[in-house]
Amino acid sequence: MPSVGRVATPVKTKTSRLDETAWFCPQEVRILVADDDAGVAQLIQQTLARPSFRVELASSAAEARDKLSTTPYHLIILDYVLPGWDANHALEFIRQNQPDAAVLVITGYPSLEGVVSCLRARVYDYLTKPFDLQQLENVVQRCLQSKGLLRMTEEALLERLGAFIRERRKALGLTLAQMSERTGVSLGYLSQIELGKNSASIETLYRICLGFGIRMSELFAAID
Repeated sequence: MPSVGRVATPVKTKTSRLDETAWFCPQEVRILVADDDAGVAQLIQQTLARPSFRVELASSAAEARDKLSTTPYHLIILDYVLPGWDANHALEFIRQNQPDAAVLVITGYPSLEGVVSCLRARVYDYLTKPFDLQQLENVVQRCLQSKGLLRMTEEALLERLGAFIRERRKALGLTLAQMSERTGVSLGYLSQIELGKNSASIETLYRICLGFGIRMSELFAAID
């Protein structure tokens, strides 16, 4: 697998976890990548390129401090070993100047001390180089979701819900007709829900969960 810097380049796929046909941001998301390795920083910037993302780069400690002092960010991707800036001091600086920002630390020199300091600083995640860029996208997605900055579109949500219900029904060996009889939901309505063509009311979802013998929280967790 080819690589740029120490970051492994993933195999290209047709869809991305951050595909904006499935996900949307209710506001512009500001991201800072602080890494002195220009190749790595630019690759991360390209990977996260989205119309709703503004990804800025800082190639030195001085530039990072300047940007962090003047511009609010939602996510900061920080190289743990940034020349001229002790990692603990950098994390403390971020905590004081960007208290609401999430921090993702990347490092080519992993250590127990580094992990501990990141835990103490409440870093969102810690990635060791080389890492797959899809892994980076997944972490960024989870992070932005947790902050309410990335939401699934209604169409994608309906498709995911329908797929879960269809797969669960088949795993139980139930036909649509049997599921309809078990839940009291019309066969046509169930079919539309499974195809992601129709939204289900809370009452309908409750009936479906009863039919499966699961809690609604399990259903919501499966489609999150």
